[in-house]
Amino acid sequence: MNKAPVNKILPYSVVDGPGNRVAIFLQGCNLRCAYCHNPETQTLCTACGLCVPVCPNGALEQTETGIRWQPERCCKCDRCIQTCPQFSDPRVRWMTPEMMMEQVRRSIPFIRGITVSGGECTLHPAFLTELFTLAHGEGLTCLLDSNGMCDLSASPALMQVCDGVMLDVKAWDSRVHQALTSKPNDMVKKNLRYLAARGLLTELRVVNLPGQVDVEAVLRGIPVLLGRETVADIPLKLIRFRPMGVRGPAAQMSSPTTAEMEHWAQIAARAGFDHISIL
Repeated sequence: MNKAPVNKILPYSVVDGPGNRVAIFLQGCNLRCAYCHNPETQTLCTACGLCVPVCPNGALEQTETGIRWQPERCCKCDRCIQTCPQFSDPRVRWMTPEMMMEQVRRSIPFIRGITVSGGECTLHPAFLTELFTLAHGEGLTCLLDSNGMCDLSASPALMQVCDGVMLDVKAWDSRVHQALTSKPNDMVKKNLRYLAARGLLTELRVVNLPGQVDVEAVLRGIPVLLGRETVADIPLKLIRFRPMGVRGPAAQMSSPTTAEMEHWAQIAARAGFDHISIL
């Protein structure tokens, strides 16, 4: 039985792909980005139990199979995350695709589709394949929001039912990517080529953090890799780094100025991108 760890479900979202969508966030990631805005989704709970006594409403319980979360008691104070040695969220539900679709159906007919994010959602290809097949049966479109670090060509069944991928490009130089995320980015570039060749690049995303992300190299490198004609049709989101939720040294870093963001947008336009937005 396919199950995946679900951190959060937003029944309505207008920022996770085109139209109104259900946004699903899975727990667990294969990167450790220094600027991660959701570091509590990076690792799975180890059921050490340290969070249980600090929960003010008794929403967490230590069991033989792990930490049991009772959402009806949760006041969302996040003391469990602040107490966890791994800064991991214990409020995770292991759900089957059908259980997930029960949640999604509550939002029909007010949505266009679903978007699955993370953590890193593509760590669970079998779950996603079944979920997307069920969603298509309801007339919904299905998108992935991915860091591109899992080989998508190795999951042809998933790609067959996936309507598009919103791909985060963290850095272009592999050494910069390694310093920023803990891993090199050869797989990201492989997935860029693979998705572009199949018309599945729904959106490209670049977090702009001066001194940490080689933004200009990213904006010039993608058109060289894929071709100017290809990137002209792909929406590009330039995302301003913000320290909210960030842990570690990056939490003390400043957001780029409006002038810096506009400068990068101009570089992107000259490189061949026609659909650019600044967030």
